[in-house]
Amino acid sequence: QVQLVESGGGLVQPGGSLRLSCAASGFTFSSVRMSWYRQAPGKERELVALSTSTGGSTNYADPVKGRFTISRDNAKNTVYLQMNSLKPEDTAVYYCNALWWTTVRNDYWGQGTQVTVSS
Repeated sequence: QVQLVESGGGLVQPGGSLRLSCAASGFTFSSVRMSWYRQAPGKERELVALSTSTGGSTNYADPVKGRFTISRDNAKNTVYLQMNSLKPEDTAVYYCNALWWTTVRNDYWGQGTQVTVSS
């Protein structure tokens, strides 16, 4: 079955960095769009960054442009989110998402990893 397992979250001071990882299994990773979302307390889940199946195209939410980088290793079935210059407003639970279409929409989520930016 499809599994997405995030890791790498934690507590970091403002200005610091973290790298999140999402290990995927149960589907053809190299054919799938992978994304990172986040959800802060009291707010809706929002898209942070996405990577097309080959990694040749990426897209970022405006608040993280220039600070976050999404990348993927199709040989390891893993997608990463490098987060630099972290701000308190980046505090949220970060989720990995896999999305592809067959005859139906296939939309899967990881369990989430907490990122807290605080001094």
